[in-house]
Amino acid sequence: MKTLVTRRLFLKGGLAVGAGLVIGLRLPTGRSPLEAAQQGRIFEPNAWIRIDREGMVTIINGQSEMGQGILTSMPMVVADELEADWTKVKVEQAPADPAYNNPRRQAQFTNSSASIRDHIEVWRRAGAAAKEMLIAAAAKEWGAPVSECYAEQGTVIHRPSGRKLNYGELAEKAAALPVPQNPKLKTPDQFKFIGKKVSRLDTSDKVTGRAVFGIDVKVPGALVATVQRCPVFGGKVASFDATRAKAVRGVRHVVQISSGIVVVADSYWAARRGREALQINWDYGPNASQNSAAITRTYADLAKQPAPVARGEGDVANALQKAPRILEAVYEVPFLAHATMEPMNCTAHVRPDGCDVWAPTQSQTGAQQAAMRITGLPREKVRVHTTLLGGGFGRRGQTDFVEDAVETSKAVGAPVKVIWSREDDMQHDFYRPATYNLLQAALDSQGIPIGWLHRIVGPSIMVWQGQALQNGIDRHMIPGAADLPYAIPNLQVEYRYKEVGVPLGFWRSVGESQNAFITESFMDELAHAAGKDPYEYRRMLLGKSPRHRGVLELAATKAGWGTPLPSGRHRGIAVAYSHGSWAAQVAEVSVSPEGSVRVHRVVCAVDCGLAVNPDQIRAQVEGSVVFGLTAALYGAITIENGRVQQSNFHDYPMLRMNEMPTVEVHIVPSAERPSGVGEAAVPQIAPAVVNAIFAATGKRIRRLPIRAEELKKS
Repeated sequence: MKTLVTRRLFLKGGLAVGAGLVIGLRLPTGRSPLEAAQQGRIFEPNAWIRIDREGMVTIINGQSEMGQGILTSMPMVVADELEADWTKVKVEQAPADPAYNNPRRQAQFTNSSASIRDHIEVWRRAGAAAKEMLIAAAAKEWGAPVSECYAEQGTVIHRPSGRKLNYGELAEKAAALPVPQNPKLKTPDQFKFIGKKVSRLDTSDKVTGRAVFGIDVKVPGALVATVQRCPVFGGKVASFDATRAKAVRGVRHVVQISSGIVVVADSYWAARRGREALQINWDYGPNASQNSAAITRTYADLAKQPAPVARGEGDVANALQKAPRILEAVYEVPFLAHATMEPMNCTAHVRPDGCDVWAPTQSQTGAQQAAMRITGLPREKVRVHTTLLGGGFGRRGQTDFVEDAVETSKAVGAPVKVIWSREDDMQHDFYRPATYNLLQAALDSQGIPIGWLHRIVGPSIMVWQGQALQNGIDRHMIPGAADLPYAIPNLQVEYRYKEVGVPLGFWRSVGESQNAFITESFMDELAHAAGKDPYEYRRMLLGKSPRHRGVLELAATKAGWGTPLPSGRHRGIAVAYSHGSWAAQVAEVSVSPEGSVRVHRVVCAVDCGLAVNPDQIRAQVEGSVVFGLTAALYGAITIENGRVQQSNFHDYPMLRMNEMPTVEVHIVPSAERPSGVGEAAVPQIAPAVVNAIFAATGKRIRRLPIRAEELKKS
């Protein structure tokens, strides 16, 4: 059952709980925080703000922290409107509960760079309403008009007399007052924290090792488990013999669960040794002969035929038939793994009367619902404790690793931590889709595009996530292609769905991560075919897309586009929209005679609306460059006999520290609503780099990852 949280419900109710003030969303159980306190339950985390007698402000965060800085940015927003003393602010992680659902998506889920974008108004109103209640309480205490009082640094001040009361002294009195239905929000010039550089609140714990990630969770009496899965996608257990596994010292249980055979032991290494001793007969299923070469051939055949239209404007066929010049190219991108630093893991304790789950999850709602389904327990009996995430990138929005732990704990009757190895993680991921792309462009006599056809062939994320295609279209596969910003009168983008048996999921920046590489590389081809500067060519075609054009101009200016470079270096440029924000990048690249590519400098301009924490935006952009550049240079998951061939970082390498370019980030000043940052700067790096490679070598890279043998001088 969906629980709708309205703005009116959010603002309703200021309740005294113990010794403080609670304001925020009610839990949809019908029990108020005051009733909970009267039952001896001192406080249920069902609100955004809690203030105690000492004036300590506890801000409840319902989003997952996976490196993006939400544990700092979120309290910055609330504390700013609250006029809190930042030295007396702490953050507490919320439980899984509809009270903390994303107000636009009706699920507690950290994805799509939506934390700030979708919650900022809710958080601001929470802080502003609490501040007004505190001011009203002080005015009542002094017998003064509210208009004579104001809040500052965790204190309410009476302007004429200079009298002061801190928030701790006012908390209980404020709790007795009605909650303002329409609290007044600050104007940007009044912000104390928003838009300023604020150091992250979680840095100290991470540096000292006090921070708790999922893999750090310790539950008394917990066993450790690892799962042997079928190496072929879609395969299942036919039979197994656990005799040798049970003989391994420390092994307690060997049971079959949905994902395979799980070995439960006193330690991880005992569980691993037990798993290695298992004897399993597999039913490999229909995908046992699938391989990457066959997938590509299938895609190529399908690309020869028209496909369902995702965007159609004008008459592309006529433009292609009559244009003085036609360009055609095929671009390919591979399957990619998430390769999070912390492999998948989860701890669960299933009991007859309840279930606790400790998980580094992006989806509290999904984790809770999975545990409810497996245990048969109602929602209020399933508690999800969200830990820090050692990388997410979309992978931890899935619930397979949670299901492993809950099923195992239920089967053995004890708390269990399930740990995936790096090999498990690499070979049993939900991958970014591989696609085959046919592009055709019609140029007029001046080299201006008058027609554009882009046919995408590939599998469907939506289908793998249990959703239906919409008129044959997967809406997650077309961003970066169907929303092409350039002024081209005849434009058609098509998508042909073809299932190939490889599990698919959301990978950082999703469709834009691959489609921007394809469209921005092909746009570069058009510019060179027209004999025009790639930057000026794009700029000319972006007259109706001012925010695209704005970041393009800023990046080019800051990079010194058109100015001389050191010998051997060349520039490439790309611009794209992703997850609410616009970004452009200029890459400075050199290519050795052996074909080795070195990216020396990346200049990025980003327009993400109001910048809540500029320093964190810069960090996110820098991380995006690392992520996208790693994929461009090295990323490829290949399939042979239904199996992933890569297993660890030796054959699925990451960008090394000595390969990291200098990254300069320039944020467009803006009073627009804040938008997404975590994914906005991933899509542009690959096309910027390959466009620079063309400038250096005259060779086009139309298939990722970049291969030295294709660039080596003969």
